[in-house]
Parts: sequence; structure tokens; C-alpha cells
Amino acid sequence: MRTGIFGGTFNPIHLAHLRVAEEVREACHLDRILFLPAAIPPHKTIAADIPFSDRLAMVAAAVVDHPDFFADDMEAQRPGASYSVHTFELLQRRFPDDDFFFIIGLDSFLDITSWKEYDRLFCLTNIVVAYRPGYGDDDPRQFLPVAIRDQFCYDKSAQNLRHQSGRELIFVAETRLEISSTKIRDLVAQDRSIRYLVPTTVADYIHTHTLYRLP
Repeated sequence: MRTGIFGGTFNPIHLAHLRVAEEVREACHLDRILFLPAAIPPHKTIAADIPFSDRLAMVAAAVVDHPDFFADDMEAQRPGASYSVHTFELLQRRFPDDDFFFIIGLDSFLDITSWKEYDRLFCLTNIVVAYRPGYGDDDPRQFLPVAIRDQFCYDKSAQNLRHQSGRELIFVAETRLEISSTKIRDLVAQDRSIRYLVPTTVADYIHTHTLYRLP
């Protein structure tokens, strides 16, 4: 099974997240995408101290009507920070027959050298980088960390970069939607509408559980 993995704090999940996931699902011919909210993200704090349970519930509400999207709580089932390299080690044990595709944005990819054991990720999973059209269309090799650049070659048949492990590094031009979780939290705090920024199910959850409201 070709399984996409989409991680993040999802605080809250919004329509731009879902649109990127849908475009990657089509471009990479994925059978399913698992959304994994981070329990303890190593690079940021959880704004507004929203518990994992609420962030997971919002993801579940957001994907409830998509047959190939699923919310997964595995990051809360293990101790310590939610390091991606450990996540994929666990995923390989849990789904040994799956081919994984790790979905990240270009900003995150450009910062990947700060990640724990980042070089091992290229051996554990295919990586799909969603980027803004027109930004780096010419040669994606320019975005590779210098320390591992010689581990990749251009696969002409797939029109992607291939790691020496056999894993692919795929760049997908996304439909850029200028939506951010920070903006959504700010709007809720100001008692303003978030309609058309998040699924209705997520807006309803935020309202019902009074998330992001100022004290």
C-alpha cells in the first residue's frame, strides 16, 4: 500500500492542509494518507496549550468525509518528542508492507538539517515536498543539504531525485492557499468568523469546546 504521512501540530488543521494532502494523493497515486498530530513537537511549542486530544479530534472531524484520509494517534502512544525519524521506524514495524511518502512543505525541507538524524529519513521513506509554483521549478537539487547532495541522482524516468537507498525525493507544486493556523487562532480570539478557512466540522468543534478564546 502506498501510504502518505502528513504530520504537524494541526492547531488547528485547515483547508490548506487538506488541499495539499489531496494534491499529493493524486500526484503520487497514494492509497491513503495518515494525518499524525505531533504530541510533543521538537521545534515548537503548542500555541494556546491545546491538548493533543483536541488537535486529534479536529483532524478526525476534518477528514471524516474523505475515504482515503485518516487521523492517527500514534505520536501520543510513545514517550518523548515527536521526532520524524522515530515515527518512521515505528511505522515500518507497524505496516511492514507499506511504501511511505512523507509530506512536508518546502520551508520545512529547507530546515531539515536541524532535524534529529535527518539523513536517515531518506533511507526510511520517500519524501514529498510541496512547494509554491514558480519557486524552484528549474532544478530541485538546489534545495538538497550540501552534506548529502552526492547521495542523490536524477531519475529521468520518474523525473524525480532518487536517493542511494532507492527512496524518491518528489517535488509537487501545490495550489497555494494563504491560510495559517496562527491567523485562525487570532480570528477566533477576536470573535471573528473562520468560515471557509477550516471545514465546518472543525469550526463547530472549536466553537463547542471554546478553543482559542481569550480568558
